[in-house]
Amino acid sequence: MAHGFRILPRKRQVSPEVVARARKLPAANVSDCMSRMSAAGPRLRPMHGGGVLAGPALTVRTRPGDNLMVHKAIQLAQEGDVIVVDAGGDLTNAIIGELMLAQMVHRKLAGIVINGAIRDSGALAAQPFPVYAAGVTHRGPYKDGPGEINVPIALDGMLIEPGDLVLGDEDGLVAVPFDHVESVLTATEAKAAAEAKQMAQIQDGTYDAGWVDAALHRLGCEGL
Repeated sequence: MAHGFRILPRKRQVSPEVVARARKLPAANVSDCMSRMSAAGPRLRPMHGGGVLAGPALTVRTRPGDNLMVHKAIQLAQEGDVIVVDAGGDLTNAIIGELMLAQMVHRKLAGIVINGAIRDSGALAAQPFPVYAAGVTHRGPYKDGPGEINVPIALDGMLIEPGDLVLGDEDGLVAVPFDHVESVLTATEAKAAAEAKQMAQIQDGTYDAGWVDAALHRLGCEGL
């Protein structure tokens, strides 16, 4: 098997039930419950008209500016999948545009993440199908390969393996490893409930911010 130009099977993936739970949770809260150590970087921003991205990852590593293996990933993807593309972060050539988007919508995928560029940005922004990318260019892609499908990839240090949970909203993207999904989502649900309680206290004037002075004292701040 040629390393760098291959298609592997995906051996496992998070369930639809897990995805449904994740869709209700802010990416920021998930990040907090992963010690704020996992993120796909601030360059990857939503390019669509709004809406949550959530689903199991189908990963692609491709040569910068080339989308041959992304086309194949669209053919292989199952309903509800998120195609996650490491295109090296290069913005010279777009990896997808409006026509590929239409294919993904038709196949009922959950979205696409591209560490690279898109084009037809107006059309992508006018619709709700989740698209995250690092930039925009009118220059089109090449279709020569090489590339790999269903291999581990990393976006700005965030490791994503095939089948991991990928979640995105207006704040950005986070990936939850398959083996940690249950513990992370349980912790995130608890955090979301605690923040809802805190918001209610802020709004009714009962919120106690005494922890601020306590922290300043502990850290040796002068002038209190």
